[in-house]
Amino acid sequence: MEITPDKIVGWINQKKPFHFLDVRRNEEREICSLGGFHIPLHELETRYHELPKDKLPLIVYCHHGVRSLYATQFLKSHGFDALSLRGGTDEWSTTIDPDLARY
Repeated sequence: MEITPDKIVGWINQKKPFHFLDVRRNEEREICSLGGFHIPLHELETRYHELPKDKLPLIVYCHHGVRSLYATQFLKSHGFDALSLRGGTDEWSTTIDPDLARY
């Protein structure tokens, strides 16, 4: 249900296609972002149909990985190939990109 930042970097290096989905609040996204789609967790149940239906994996992220786990479970129950970024943007900034703002 989770994927590590290192594994995602491997996918990027191998050019394996996937989508990022940020489930943080708007204010958090303004601080830093890994890009991708943005649907805050509290809106996911009413907006998940906006996500691509191309069957590519969705890497769901938040600040520490808790909200993204909830979102991943929800998306899997609706037929999406979803994985939660372990540790969220916080772990990404400490292990992959130290220039990504921490909060």
